[in-house]
Amino acid sequence: MSFFGKNIRKIRSVKTLSQQAFAELFNLKRGTLGAYEEGRSEPKIETIIKIANYFSIPIDDLLKRELTVNELLKFKSSLSEQHDLSNPETFKQIPCITEKNTTDYISNYQNRSFVQDMVQVTLPVDSSETMRAFVVTNLEMTNQNQGLFPKDVVLGTFVKKDKYKNIEHGSIVLVLTKDQLILRKAYVINNTLVLKAEHQNIDELNFVLSEINEIWKITSVYQRRITAISSGIEDKLSMLEKEFAKLRSQI
Repeated sequence: MSFFGKNIRKIRSVKTLSQQAFAELFNLKRGTLGAYEEGRSEPKIETIIKIANYFSIPIDDLLKRELTVNELLKFKSSLSEQHDLSNPETFKQIPCITEKNTTDYISNYQNRSFVQDMVQVTLPVDSSETMRAFVVTNLEMTNQNQGLFPKDVVLGTFVKKDKYKNIEHGSIVLVLTKDQLILRKAYVINNTLVLKAEHQNIDELNFVLSEINEIWKITSVYQRRITAISSGIEDKLSMLEKEFAKLRSQI
């Protein structure tokens, strides 16, 4: 049994390379590389030599045993310097749904290779759960100057189908149906998922739970703007203090 497929997949993970980027390094097609990783095809000896030389990995090690992350971090390549890290710090890489790849995601959300090749958001998130990032594209979740705006990024954790009815009313969720992605507040009533926008002029949507392909419960938001630190009450108190100061100066 060859460990080539497992090892090159692990190399890609350590070097943060998509299948497409890795394949281009060695003049391969992405589908060919995917076949290598899944053990559906064996590479030519020339390809094995190129990859082994590029990453300074002995060919026997590349083929005959599963390499560890620490070993791969020590191997040289033109993409990274040699580091001896016994306990390297790692950030979580989260597949990100953008305006450009939304249509493809709706069709290929179950395709593991597609998800692996999506643009990744790397963040210091301490979570072992499966997550998705989503770039907001509309004003459905805004109310006046509050809420989520286009280009904000939300992070969601995967909700299993048998947990749909446990979603708390008013939770913000990203919902995948057969033909659309919807970011709204969720209300589960019997077997119906009611999705309400924050914007007052947008009608609610209703779906039977069995029609839902995925639900991601939003847990974090990364905004493109700095929100005001002071509250409205603090502003009013500050204004009153100034008015009192004026009155005292007139007495």
